[in-house]
Amino acid sequence: MPGTGPRFRCGGLSVALQTARLLSQLRPTEVVTYRAREQSHPFLDDLLDQEDAPGEVMWLVSWGFDVPGLLKRLRGRLAVYQAHSSGYGFDLPPGVPVIAVSRNTLGYWGDRAPRNPLAWVPNALEPQWIDRGARQKTQIRGSDPRPIQVLVQKRKSSPYVLKQLVPELRARGLRVEVQDGWVDDLVALFNSATVYLYDSAEYWRGRGVSEGFGLPPLEALACGCIVFSSFNHALADLLTPGDTAYQIGQGTLNNDLNRIQAAVQDPLAWLPPPDQLEALLEQVSEVHWLERWEKTLFWIDSIGLAAGLTPGLAKTSDLVLRSPSTRRLRWHQRIQTLQTKVVNRLPGWLQQSRSKQ
Repeated sequence: MPGTGPRFRCGGLSVALQTARLLSQLRPTEVVTYRAREQSHPFLDDLLDQEDAPGEVMWLVSWGFDVPGLLKRLRGRLAVYQAHSSGYGFDLPPGVPVIAVSRNTLGYWGDRAPRNPLAWVPNALEPQWIDRGARQKTQIRGSDPRPIQVLVQKRKSSPYVLKQLVPELRARGLRVEVQDGWVDDLVALFNSATVYLYDSAEYWRGRGVSEGFGLPPLEALACGCIVFSSFNHALADLLTPGDTAYQIGQGTLNNDLNRIQAAVQDPLAWLPPPDQLEALLEQVSEVHWLERWEKTLFWIDSIGLAAGLTPGLAKTSDLVLRSPSTRRLRWHQRIQTLQTKVVNRLPGWLQQSRSKQ
């Protein structure tokens, strides 16, 4: 990863550090930085200078726009791409395994790189959300109501939510908290809210990439919040409209206001059934994450040998499968279409051309 300091602080950094922490339970794992030199972590340039390719380790890269450059620098080594957001526009070298954190991203690379080895390992909720989340009935409807009736996180929220929906909710007398900046205890914050609003569709569409996984709505559900969310990209993996979450911006502003107000007044009627919620949280637990990654590592080892990616095997590029470029596929299909039209209009032409050959 580029670094672990405050300038790189984001959800992607948290997930990357969590990945390293959990993988260390399966294999010796080390965080390597490539932009910022840090005393607590080795630097990529130093490690590459110390060991010639192919080396003896597996490299895991994941940082969005930096991926093409990193894979170029790691050419000749066993490199794996952990794919979060999609839509960056780059192509992958043949043979590089892709571990998608959502089915949305899996489908993207299944279309863009159909001959690269593909796997699916969803991100995991940190145990604090499952262990400390106040989602029991007595916690949701106790003697003291939750102090925050509607919680919004400013980052990624749409102008619609911030400039239209929030003011109108406050005008109806609802207690709305717009969280902006760093929070030391997010679990406590979510435990204090009845409704959580998450509308990231326009944020990601404006940047041209996708919602990689969408942990915040799951974190809110783990804390007993009613979730009103967009269903873009990976959010559609686990959230079901009208079931585990409700669509935000559904048709009209008045419709949103009425539904959110009704959810605040009767939370239990809007929350998913407890058994369904627990099953959902179990899917994204770290225990299941470790099980999937253990199988995935075994799979990478096996296909690495078959594809010639294992250190010590030469001429890797001759052994891996490749898919034609999109441009080549389109031209080939156009030529086939033109040939078919000619044959249909001149049925004797094809036989004559074959007889001459």
